[in-house]
Amino acid sequence: MGAFSIWHWLIVLVVVLLIFGTKKLRNIGSDLGGAVKGFKQGMKEEPPKIGEGAEQGGHTIDAEVKDKQNS
Repeated sequence: MGAFSIWHWLIVLVVVLLIFGTKKLRNIGSDLGGAVKGFKQGMKEEPPKIGEGAEQGGHTIDAEVKDKQNS
């Protein structure tokens, strides 16, 4: 009684197809697939180690901090 049968899932699928249409669902699927692919690629890349920023063309900003005193 608590589980859905195959007929329930087919009815839900038909209703979703009628509401969104196949083209919209195809676009959503390709967008989701691209996002997952990009996420996996990002996880495979190693993050830059500390101190490698200058070797890769990074810039260091030198600044002087002054205390502001209220009189």
